[in-house]
Amino acid sequence: SAYRLCTMRKLPSLLTRTLTSGISGSPGLPDMSEVRNRLRDIVGASTNWRDHVQAMQERKALHTLLAKRQEDLPPRRMKDSYLEVILPLGSQPEIREKYLNVHNSVRFGRILEDLDSLGVLICYTHTKQEMQPRSPLSIVTALVDKINLCKKIIYPDCDIKFTGNVSWVGRTSMEVKMHMLQLHDGDYSPVLEATFVMVARDPENKRPAFVNPLVPESPEEEEIFKQGELNKLRRIDFSTASLLKMAPTAEERNVVHDIFLNTLDTRQVGEGGGKLVTVSFRSRKLPPNSVWMEDAKLKGLQICHPQERNIFNRIFGGFLMRKAFELGWATACSYGSSRPFIVSVDDIMFQRPVEVGSLLLLSGQVCYTEKNYIQVRVHSEVYDADTREHQTTNIFHFTFISENEVPRVVPKTYG
Repeated sequence: SAYRLCTMRKLPSLLTRTLTSGISGSPGLPDMSEVRNRLRDIVGASTNWRDHVQAMQERKALHTLLAKRQEDLPPRRMKDSYLEVILPLGSQPEIREKYLNVHNSVRFGRILEDLDSLGVLICYTHTKQEMQPRSPLSIVTALVDKINLCKKIIYPDCDIKFTGNVSWVGRTSMEVKMHMLQLHDGDYSPVLEATFVMVARDPENKRPAFVNPLVPESPEEEEIFKQGELNKLRRIDFSTASLLKMAPTAEERNVVHDIFLNTLDTRQVGEGGGKLVTVSFRSRKLPPNSVWMEDAKLKGLQICHPQERNIFNRIFGGFLMRKAFELGWATACSYGSSRPFIVSVDDIMFQRPVEVGSLLLLSGQVCYTEKNYIQVRVHSEVYDADTREHQTTNIFHFTFISENEVPRVVPKTYG
């Protein structure tokens, strides 16, 4: 099979011991509902929508607890933020329905929600101030750098364990590495590895705020920290090389031109005794076993209700990821005419928050195919009914593998 397997990267020794100890049960570990309760306690968020304005007003007083410089904050180790959380699908069958899909496996969109919540709690654990039950920081997801899966199926009747810790720290941002494992025959085996980037802001979520520096303690941790620094530089390079900012490279120009030549419609026109071939820029034809990219779209709409709000009373990033994934999956399913399996999640950028009450427009687009692989881009924007303006909030990239080989997707325009 062409299915790509992910490999577990070197982890700090504490994590390695945990993952390889083969514990058959997980007594005493917090579950995902406890994760969300802890987050509410740390922020002082209200559980009632009608009280949220008052709760946010009370957070203003926490401004005095913010550090003026990063150097004023005590350094932390990777193991200080390390957390393990259980999702008891096997031992508590009553929670299964929420996670179950029609194919009798786990809904990956729900896993995205759980990873988002856990990533935020890990960052609050890293930045925790002694003797301060409430944090002055507003920690939000900036982007999902990468999620690689090494299992096609996530079983709905076996316990899942999430582990994670802060792996790199800038001045106001933190990279979080998380792993998900599932219990089989008494052992936890790897399912996925995820890298999220979180940013810290002031109590009102308006300006950046400093976070505790991170100190690696071993050669393995230094390697992980160095990789986090490289990830940051790669993201900067990628953003500056955007086609919206600079011209395509020679290699990219050749790729675009080859696609263009393959779609030209050559018509033979008689002229006297010979034949003249004329080619028009406007006249384009679809190559065999191909689909125009403009015909490989699906769209969706979400009304953002208070139920989907996060601890800062904006729409929960995990909810946005779940809805985008589900549209991406449906786009891949309708394109490939068979069940697609998620292989990788990449480059999810959170460009602006989504307010409660927004109309959220989602657009799924097959943007690349190769053999059984389908890459889907989902664009998310909010529509303001008063001003009639559209604003991009997120862009998502999902890679699926289909059960059958799929047609080639072909772009018609330069864009």
